[in-house]
Amino acid sequence: MSYTVGEPIRDTKAPDGPIEERWDTRRFQAKLVNPANKRKLTVIVVGTGLAGGSAAATLGELGYNVKSFCYQDSPRRAHSIAAQGGINAAKNYRGDGDSVYRLFYDTVKGGDFRARESNVYRLAQVSVNIIDQAVAQGVPFAREYGGLLDTRSFGGAQVSRTFYARGQTGQQLLLGAYQALERQIAAGTVEMHTRHEMLELIVSGGRARGVVVRDMVTGEIETHLADAVVLATGGYGNVFFLSTNAKGCNTTAIWRAHKRGAYFGNPCFTQIHPTCIPVSGEYQSKLTLMSESLRNDGRVWVPLRKGDDRAPGDIPEDERDYYLERIYPAFGNLVPRDIASRAAKNVCDEGRGVGPGGLGVYLDFADAIARLGREAVEKKYGNLFEMYERITGENPYDVPMRIYPAVHYTMGGLWVDYDLQSTIPGLFVIGEANFSDHGANRLGASALMQGLADGYFVLPTTIGDYLAGAGSFGPVDDADVAEARASVTGRIEKLLSVNGTRTADSFHRELGRLMWDLCGMERTEESLRKALERIPELREEFWNNVKVPGDPDGLNQALERAGRVADFFELAELMCVDALHRDESCGGHFRAESQDADGEALRDDDNFAYVAAWEWSPRGPVLHKEELEYEYVKMSQRSYK
Repeated sequence: MSYTVGEPIRDTKAPDGPIEERWDTRRFQAKLVNPANKRKLTVIVVGTGLAGGSAAATLGELGYNVKSFCYQDSPRRAHSIAAQGGINAAKNYRGDGDSVYRLFYDTVKGGDFRARESNVYRLAQVSVNIIDQAVAQGVPFAREYGGLLDTRSFGGAQVSRTFYARGQTGQQLLLGAYQALERQIAAGTVEMHTRHEMLELIVSGGRARGVVVRDMVTGEIETHLADAVVLATGGYGNVFFLSTNAKGCNTTAIWRAHKRGAYFGNPCFTQIHPTCIPVSGEYQSKLTLMSESLRNDGRVWVPLRKGDDRAPGDIPEDERDYYLERIYPAFGNLVPRDIASRAAKNVCDEGRGVGPGGLGVYLDFADAIARLGREAVEKKYGNLFEMYERITGENPYDVPMRIYPAVHYTMGGLWVDYDLQSTIPGLFVIGEANFSDHGANRLGASALMQGLADGYFVLPTTIGDYLAGAGSFGPVDDADVAEARASVTGRIEKLLSVNGTRTADSFHRELGRLMWDLCGMERTEESLRKALERIPELREEFWNNVKVPGDPDGLNQALERAGRVADFFELAELMCVDALHRDESCGGHFRAESQDADGEALRDDDNFAYVAAWEWSPRGPVLHKEELEYEYVKMSQRSYK
C-alpha cells in the first residue's frame, strides 16, 4: 500500500504562554453554555470505561442530555475493570521529590519525546484532582498504618506516585465512575443503552451528529442523533489476536470514524507489556497481565548459561543474571515497559529463556518474602499471586513466576487537538481511543490517570466551548442518516452472504500471528514489506471465504466477531504503513535498523519529531504531519542507566 503526503496539521486550541498557565487560560477562554440551554442539548458517549463512564456521569451532572452506549451487559463490565496496578498522581505524599513538573517530565521522557508538551502538562496538573474525586466517591485506596493514602513505584519513575487498591485498582475506580453514572441514570439525565454496538458514525453538514448501532440481542439497527459525539471505546491491541485485552475489545468505532474523516494518529505505536503469563498453547484466545507493580518487589532474572534447564531453586545466585539490574542500575527492575520488554526478548533470543519453548523469564519474590515476610507480600499482591497460581498451577510464594512480554496497550488512536476534538467537528475522542498523551510509550499507571482526567475534568470543559455554538448547527439531513444506516446493513448482508469455509476467529488468529511476527516487538523494513504483501491477500480471502452462520435478526456473536475482524484487517495495513514510513526507533516502535551500539532505540529527531496523522482515502492513506516542539523538556537520548 502506498501513501501520499498531505498538508501539515496543527493543534490550534492549545494556548501560548507559560505551560503551567495554559489549561487555566483555555478554561477561561472556553465559551460557556448556560444551564437552561444545556437541557436542550444531547451528547452521545460511546463506551463506559473509566473515560466514557466518568464523562457521561459528569456531562449528566452538568445538565446535558446524555445517551450512553456499551456492548457489555452492564457499564461496569468495561475493560477498565481489568486494570491492576494503580493510578499515577503528583500528590507527593511521600515527600520524595515528586511534583507536577516531575510527572510531566517523566511522561514526556517515558514517551520518548513523541507527545505534546501542553497535553502532558495538563494531564500532570489534573492528576491531583483525580485522587480527591475518587476518595470522595469512596474508592478504597490502600492506606498506610497511620491512615494516609499509600503509594508505590512504577516503571520510568524514581518516586512513589502510584496510588493503588491492592491489585484491582481499575475495578475500584470503575465502580466509582459507575456509581456516579448510575446516579445520573436515576436522575434521568443519562439514557443507558447496554448490549448496543456502534457500527457507524453519522456525519451531517460536516459535523458528527449521531451514531448507527446494532442491538446485539434483537439485531435491530438503530440510529441515534445528538449535537456532539464522544468516543471512549479503548484501544486496538486485539489486532494481534493474543493480547491482555478483553476479547470484546475492538477498533470498529474509531475505524468507522476514521473512514468518515477523523485522522488516525501514530497507529504503529503499540505497547508490549513485559510482565504477562507466557503463551502456553495454540488453543489460547487471550493472555493474562501480571501487574507492573510486581516489579517493585519481584526481581527479574534468567540463567547465566544458555540452555540451563535446571529448576530455578537449583540455580545458585552466582549463576543467575538479574539483567535489568545489571544493564540499568539506576532504575533496575522499574525501567519503562518498552525497555523491559526488549530486554526480555533479547535474553530469550540468546537461548537463556525459561519454560516451554524458552519464551519466559523469572520474576522472583524470594528476596521480598525474606525481607518483608510472606504476610506483607500477600497483603500487597495476594490476588495477583492467586490469579497466577490458578492459571499456571504454580505457587509464586514457592517458585518464581514465569513472565514474557505481550501486547497490552495502544498509544496510537484518533488524532485530537488540545480540546480532545478530532478532525471531524463535534467528534470528541477520550481515553485510550485517542493518541494524545503518551507519545511512543505509556508509563505504567498512566492509563487510568488519562481516562479519568479526560472524562471528569477536560472534556466537560472543552465540549461546552463547541456546544455553545449549537444554535448554528442546523438540522440533521435525513439523507446522511439513511446513507450511514445503509452502509451498516449492506456490510452485514455482505458478511452473511459469503458463506465460506473458515471462521472469523481463524482469520483473526492468522492475522494476529502475522502482526506479532512482522510488526510486533521488533520491526524491520523487510518484515513490514512482507506484512504489507500478506495482509491484503488474507483480507481478500476473508471476504471470499469467511463463514458467518445465523442471521442478522437476534443474537449472533459470529456476526459481531466477523465485523470486528474485517476492521482489524484494514487497521493492520495502516499500522504497517505507519511503521514502515517511520524509519527510526522510538518507544514501543523498535526498528531493528535503528539502534545504538548497546541495542537501545535510536530516534531520528531531525526527520521524525512529529505526530503522523493519517487521513483515510479510497486511493490510499494520506499522511499529515504535526511537528512537535519542546520548550520545557530538552530532547535527548533516553537513559535509564
